[in-house]
Amino acid sequence: METKEADIQREENIKAAYLVKLGLLSAVIVLMAFTPLGYLRVGALSITFLVVPVTVGAIVLGPFGGMVLGAIFGITSFVQCFGLDPFGTTLFEINPIFTFLFCIPTRMLMGLFAGLTFKAMSSSKKKGVRISSVFVTSALGPLFNTVFFMTVLCLCFYNTEYLQGFVTSLHATNPVSFVILFVGINGAIELAVNFVACSAASTAILSAESRKPSNGYVRTKVQTVNTDTKEKERER
Repeated sequence: METKEADIQREENIKAAYLVKLGLLSAVIVLMAFTPLGYLRVGALSITFLVVPVTVGAIVLGPFGGMVLGAIFGITSFVQCFGLDPFGTTLFEINPIFTFLFCIPTRMLMGLFAGLTFKAMSSSKKKGVRISSVFVTSALGPLFNTVFFMTVLCLCFYNTEYLQGFVTSLHATNPVSFVILFVGINGAIELAVNFVACSAASTAILSAESRKPSNGYVRTKVQTVNTDTKEKERER
């Protein structure tokens, strides 16, 4: 009976901790999205640091958590298209549906794939493998974001007059060369900053979790022993 109650308590503790982490990371995304912390606006394409909480969430919470956080990132990105970001606003005026597609589903896929990457690589419980999984996922998170974002952008808007203006100014000969030239140094900075920040944050969180009681079972058993002791004292 005690074991069953302890298992129920353990599951409740795990769910509560999961929701708390998801809520905190969601709040961080919203805060960053509407303050200078989230974007470094250089040229037409802004450098975003919102990939950090999404990738951290994908590592700590798993693929589903990463996808949910990616959706929140995407929603805040879509909101930017209502006059807050010139590039996004122009694309929204051209085609709102396509703008929705390159803002939200792409970020959801980024969070999902980052979570799946870490889950696949960290299946081994060896500490070295787990740490290397954090580093690889931290690097792939911003890369996934760029690849999905630019792929959908080109599929939906490459032939528009607005994007062709960038193609001409960059002397790009095809969509691949356009992506490389358009992302350029911004993409390299975004990858480097997100990799360092995400690796540090994820490693710290996972290390802190490893030092906690794994499931709340110990605390439940202690509480049960204390209750039994008190009852015996009353009987005396």
